[in-house]
Amino acid sequence: MDMKLEVVVVPVSDVDRAKDFYTALGWRLDADVAPENDFRVVQVTPPGSPASVIFGDSVTDQAPGSARGLHLVVDDIDASRDELMRHGAEPSDVFHDADGVFHHADGEARVSGPAPQHGSYGSFLSFNDPDGNGWLLQEITTRLPGRLDPATTSFASAEDLAGALRRAAAAHGEHEARIGAEDPDWPDWYARYMVSERAGTELPT
Repeated sequence: MDMKLEVVVVPVSDVDRAKDFYTALGWRLDADVAPENDFRVVQVTPPGSPASVIFGDSVTDQAPGSARGLHLVVDDIDASRDELMRHGAEPSDVFHDADGVFHHADGEARVSGPAPQHGSYGSFLSFNDPDGNGWLLQEITTRLPGRLDPATTSFASAEDLAGALRRAAAAHGEHEARIGAEDPDWPDWYARYMVSERAGTELPT
């Protein structure tokens, strides 16, 4: 049975302030409903995300600002940091972990700057919402094997698809240089490359 994570509840103290913050980041406003005076539900969705965020009045008994370690995946962490700054967030500098696996809690073993060669999964930054709920961005450019099913490969947005096409085009140029000829079956090659890259399986050469 499939079980898809679709909603994360974030505890806030001021619903309107939180709504203004997240929508200013470019997150889509999906709902803002208040069926009762003391019950209000606001749902927003980060660009390209299949999962949404809910906050409001009487939607959680967690203390405002107590959410930690909420991860957002991007394919260009430097550009994402610039975008966060333009939209009013205060992101940290980009960092990576000394052990190169994930990141330690509380900043332990944190090394300034992106992972060497911007290795996939290795670069992070953090930012907080007005209540102090903690978010992290993680740069992922190539998925680990088995992370996605190649039979159901999908792209979250037009920008995501465009990035995959650009990477496939660059790789295909190297492929044609190796074979010393134009490849008339380039659409098939592109498709194999993009699906393999997304799924973390062996790339065509």
